[in-house]
Amino acid sequence: LKDKKLTTDSAETILELKNVCKSFGDNDVLKGINLSVKKGENLVILGRSGSGKSIAIKCLVGLIHVDEGEIKIFGTDITELRNDDLNDIRVRIGFLFQNGALYDSMTVRQNLEFTLKHHSPHVSSAEVDQAIIEALESVGLEEAIDKMPSELSGGMRKRIGLARTIIIKPEIILYDEPTTGLDAITSREISELILYVQKKYKTTSIIITHDMACAKITANRIMIIKDGVICAEGSYAELEKSKDEWVRSFFI
Repeated sequence: LKDKKLTTDSAETILELKNVCKSFGDNDVLKGINLSVKKGENLVILGRSGSGKSIAIKCLVGLIHVDEGEIKIFGTDITELRNDDLNDIRVRIGFLFQNGALYDSMTVRQNLEFTLKHHSPHVSSAEVDQAIIEALESVGLEEAIDKMPSELSGGMRKRIGLARTIIIKPEIILYDEPTTGLDAITSREISELILYVQKKYKTTSIIITHDMACAKITANRIMIIKDGVICAEGSYAELEKSKDEWVRSFFI
């Protein structure tokens, strides 16, 4: 854990939201979100339920169209892209869903193989086999290769979900509540695995979480959303000592 604080001050900005607004009818969810993520950085986003964290992530990958603002990924404003061009950027982004989102009718091997072949249809069988083994080794679950998702614990499903994410070698990974539903020990293992992936694959990540232990372990920087805007930003230690009682309430 001592190695987790990366020097990102001089790194290039990989991802940026500028004055992003999104409303659903009379419900103004995002009211001008501004954030940026440097190459190789883990940014944790905190916020109460309904604060707009998940909506911001969905806007980020173009699943929801913004009403106003810019979303720049690799320097390109994706709000102006056609679907084909947007897909060219999406293939460079991995997403770890809350429940792992594995295909229940496929073995672990088939889940990973399907993802890789969909992403890289011309990859050879030997390359597929090698990539599957490498991804499973990275999450410590080589022995689960022929198991069905129903045979896996919650923590194992998260690990396989992460293996399926990293098998395409994404430059950006978006983690949506990666430790939800897990016990404290397994949550810590997943959090430390996120750090391992960051170091091994040089990934840039956004981590949405309610788990403050996960935030403390994984974050290079933390942003807190309140009422549709970023209300605080800093390291875990800095925000824990904030003079703002509402910000400090996350750390109690």
